[in-house]
Amino acid sequence: MLPKSKVDLYAAIRRDAKAGLSSRALQRKYGVGFLTVQKALSSAWPEPRKKLPPRATRLDPYKPLIDEMLRADLDAPRKQRHTVKRIFERLLDEHGADEISYQMVRGYVADRREEIRVQAGRGVVEAFVPQTHKPGAEAEVDFGDVTVRLAGELVTCYLFAFRLSYSGKAVHRIFASAGQEAFFEGHVHALNVLGGVPTGKVRYDNLRAAVAQVLGFSRHRVEAERWTAFRSHYGLEAL
Repeated sequence: MLPKSKVDLYAAIRRDAKAGLSSRALQRKYGVGFLTVQKALSSAWPEPRKKLPPRATRLDPYKPLIDEMLRADLDAPRKQRHTVKRIFERLLDEHGADEISYQMVRGYVADRREEIRVQAGRGVVEAFVPQTHKPGAEAEVDFGDVTVRLAGELVTCYLFAFRLSYSGKAVHRIFASAGQEAFFEGHVHALNVLGGVPTGKVRYDNLRAAVAQVLGFSRHRVEAERWTAFRSHYGLEAL
């Protein structure tokens, strides 16, 4: 049986050479050339493969445009930063990039976004807390202001976002008001689109529309009665 890896191959060649096999016999036994035998005899560890220069891709002409969008995101409000989907759509709509794919853009942005943050002096120490979520169990909700251009004018509206933690599937809806009715309507719309209610906790980034009072220094929240009744009706466990 031939060795499975190059390290195993080198070890086998060195072992057989110590047992007395000639260089020619080693070449025949393992189906390798003279140079490979000599490298194995001189070092037990194979030389690392030389990295080839990156090949040109159809995305190359658009990389400066993507970089420009990512740099603009550095000073943009969090909810108005470019998603990969938005970057891809802009390349198609504004630059006629019909020859590229979503996967190409996603792969480039995954690496480039943090590189641009580091270059701008805004990078963070690499650290992460692994998270695990069960399908359909948990979700996150955010309800905050967003600026949109309407009829040529900048208008402040309110974006409701309901996102499943496991799949990442999200439902969004924009409202003219941040009131409780809009908050409730956003939930009803999202649950209808998703076809059910999460079986576990729903985390809220902003619960102002559902809070009647915040108590002192403890910052303990007292829920509005309508919100308590609403989430009880749907079986929502808020966190």
